Parts: sequence; C-alpha cells; structure tokens
Amino acid sequence: MTDQQHQSKEPDDILTNRQGHPVTNNQSVRTVGNRGPTTLENYDFLEKITHFDRERTPERVVHARGAGAHGYFQSYGTVNGEPISKYTRAKVFTNTNVQTPVFVRFSTVVHGGHSPETLRDPRGFAVKFYTEDGNWDLVGNNLKIFFIRDPLKFPDMVHSFHPDPVTNVQDPERMFDFLCQSPESAHMVTFLFSPWGIPANYRQMQGSGVHAYKWVNEEGNAVLVKYHWEPVQGIKNLTQKEADQIQMKDFNHATLDLYEAIDRSDYPEWELYVQLMEDGEHAELNFDPLDPTKLWYKEDYPWHKVGKMMLNKNPENYFTEVEQAAFGTGVLVDGLDFSDDKLLQGRTFSYSDTQRYRVGSNYLQLPINRPRKHVATNQEGGQMDFRTDFGSRQNPHVNYEPSLIGGLKEAVNPGKEHEPYVEGNVKREKISRENNFEQAGRTYRKFSDWERDELISNLVAALSSCRKEIQDRMVDIFANCDEDYGKRVAAGLQTAGAEKDTKMEAAVKQAEQLGHPSDPY
Repeated sequence: MTDQQHQSKEPDDILTNRQGHPVTNNQSVRTVGNRGPTTLENYDFLEKITHFDRERTPERVVHARGAGAHGYFQSYGTVNGEPISKYTRAKVFTNTNVQTPVFVRFSTVVHGGHSPETLRDPRGFAVKFYTEDGNWDLVGNNLKIFFIRDPLKFPDMVHSFHPDPVTNVQDPERMFDFLCQSPESAHMVTFLFSPWGIPANYRQMQGSGVHAYKWVNEEGNAVLVKYHWEPVQGIKNLTQKEADQIQMKDFNHATLDLYEAIDRSDYPEWELYVQLMEDGEHAELNFDPLDPTKLWYKEDYPWHKVGKMMLNKNPENYFTEVEQAAFGTGVLVDGLDFSDDKLLQGRTFSYSDTQRYRVGSNYLQLPINRPRKHVATNQEGGQMDFRTDFGSRQNPHVNYEPSLIGGLKEAVNPGKEHEPYVEGNVKREKISRENNFEQAGRTYRKFSDWERDELISNLVAALSSCRKEIQDRMVDIFANCDEDYGKRVAAGLQTAGAEKDTKMEAAVKQAEQLGHPSDPY
C-alpha cells in the first residue's frame, strides 16, 4: 500500500504528530485535574517540545543573516566573440541550450542571524548551480577583494570583528586593533567604510567570486579567471545617515525587498562577467595576481560578458532552503579548477567542513543541497542518512571500490587532466609582492567627492573610540595609501577627540535619562 493510499482515509488538513497520529487536542497537556501537575506520558507534548528545542541548527559563524531565492543561469557561449570552449569545457558554460537551475543566498558577514540589514558589513553572494555535471558553488561577496590573503589569519580576523568575549559588545577598537597590524586590509577597509559598505538592497548589489580560479579546456590547458556579477537593475549604495533612517523603520528591508520583487514578478537579473589571465607569476605586475586583496583593473584585463542569471522563485520555507543551504568553494565541476591562492585553498577546506558540523554529515542529501543529477557513492552512515545515492545496478552488498562483483565504477575523464607544475621550498612566508597601499589609494582617488566624504566620516566615527596608538597606526596606513586620505582622517580624529563620550556610552546614558518610571505590578 502506498503512502497516498494510507493518507486517503483522512483529510489533508488534519493535524498529526511526526508519527502520523492525529492530534485531537493541541491546546492542553494531560494533567491530574485541570490545574496539574502534568503527567510524564504526554507524548504529543514531548515530541512537540523536544523538536522545538532542536529546531535551530548552530548559527553560521559568519554569514548568519541571509536571504535567498531560486532561479536559473544561461550561458551566452562566447568570450569576447570566441567560443567559450576555447577556455573551459565546463558544460554550464558550453551548453547554451540549457537553463541551469540556481539557488542564491545573500547575506551579511559579521553579524548575527536576525541583525539589521542596514549594518556596515560585506555582503555574501553565494550561487549554487545545479549543473548537468553536478553542483558548482560560486561563493563570493559583493566587494571584489578581501581583508587578508592568508587563511591562518581568518579566525583571528573574525574574532576581532565579533563581540568582546567578556562584555558581548561589538567594539570598533577590537576590529581596528587587528586591522592596524594587517596593512593588507587597507584596500578592503577603504571600500567597507565608503558607501559600498552598505548596499541599498540585494537586488542592486554586485557580486564577485573574489578569488582567481582556473578554467580548463579539453586539452587540459588552463587560464586564470575572475567572476563578477553585475545587477541589470543598476547598483545602489547607502550613506550611514540613510541607513540609520531605514533601520528606524525596518531592519529586514533587504530580505523583504527581494521577496516582494519576486512575488510581484519583478525578477532581478545579473549578468556574469569574467576576466581572464594567463596562469603564471606575471612579473610585469607590481602585485601577485592570486592576491585576493587586489583588483585586476579593467583596462588591463577586460571584462567579458558570458551569461545571465535570473531569480524568479521565492523559497517555500526559509529554514529548509535558505538556512540549510550549504556552500563550499571546493565544489567545482569538470572544466573549473582551483588556483594556488592560499586563502582560497584554506576556505575550500573550511567551508565544507563547517557545513558537516552545522547541518550534518549528510547535508548533501537535503533537497536544497542535492545535485539535480543521479548520485551514486560509497559514502554511508552518519546522522540522517536516508540512502538516496545507490547506483541503479549497484550490488547493495558492495560499498567499496574497486570491485568485480557489482560495485560502482570510475568515470571516464571527459578531457585531458590539468597538471600544473609546482616547484619550491616548503616555507612559512608572505608573498613577495604585497604592495598593500597602491590600489587602496587609487580607489580613494577614484571615489566621487561624496563617497570620499562619507568614507572619512565613517572612519572617524569608528576610530574615535579607539586608543591613540591604534588611531595613529590606521592614519599611517591611510597616509601610505594617499597623503590626503591620511590627513583627512587625522584631522577628523583630532576634532572628534574633544568629545569625551563614545556613541555607545552616550546611548547607554541616554537610555537611562530618557527612560520613563513605572510602578511595579
């Protein structure tokens, strides 16, 4: 008898527990008399409350606050007028007749799961492509660079951005204490404290893969590639004052904006651009092309339009789709590969590892994470394994490979393997071309006047609560980027130094002063 036959004996809208038992009273627990005490055999209550106690997975350490939507990506099939197959054999790009399903999760990075979406913070822009060759995750941010280039520094960076472990209060001094001793962060700080640090919403926000990856063609030849999502709707950012005004009215504005736009069929679109570069050290450049704190400038490495993405379906359930969506930089399909970027390689271990901890060892069996093609693997066991990934002709007794008695077989490689040549001493050293300040200064000078004014104002406001040693180091970093940049921050801090109270201290005092007394009840 099928599940449908079992269910046909009662209406679909009858409430049941997780065992399928009809719930006849969902208002009262069983008690001795109508006042209690309660009895231990309250199964419906025990099932309901114990599930409730466990209905949240551990919050993401970063990217906790998120929104998402479904859609599709379609490749244009060319790069600058040439067939895209010249550079990559990935079918998601070479097959222009297919609309590849995608799920996109937007997020803020530092703050908690229900924090205001108006806070100054990088935004995550993660795309899961359900390609005919399996999943591809392009996990990036709205800004095209990052604070650091070595993965060993990542936990320290995040700790400095998160609340004080004693007071549980977020303190700018902690963040700048780390950043003033990490000069490679100057470029990212310049973007983050400008209006680019508060996108107006998710629909009008850029996305970037941040890192250099590789494209590999059928011959096994590779080129470096960077990915950029450009919103067809245009780009809009907010000043701090504008963000504060929005936050007073609604702290979910970006999630609501995305949901309502899709709900009214105003589907947001992004075009995907790539930059290509021959793989190698590129001694002619004054920076390392694998350095994620650096831009590849358009005039040197043009942007080429390769496809378009549309989001046209809202999640049916936030938790099962947006919250349990799990991404990893190591999730690549044939024709795509890693570069030697140290931070990328560190993230590739960390991201999938944290999903196994957060969602569970079988997180890839969940519908939102499962590939849209057949999966057959010898991996088994672990919590919530419901074994959907047997081979159709696989001997169920054989969970290993190789086997002569009905086990799974290796696939034929669709092209020549990419075999990069690597040579050198194993060492712990920084890269040789750090050049921490030049691009940050160039970005500062390219900003319009109002963007520079906003940058200085935001930095002064954040740094004014820091001790002078940290202020001086940050001013020195900004001056190395651009003389005017450093002078303006220093002058702003000198003026701000006359004010004794920080914003947070003033808010604490104001709450006490403005509070209205009430009688106890």
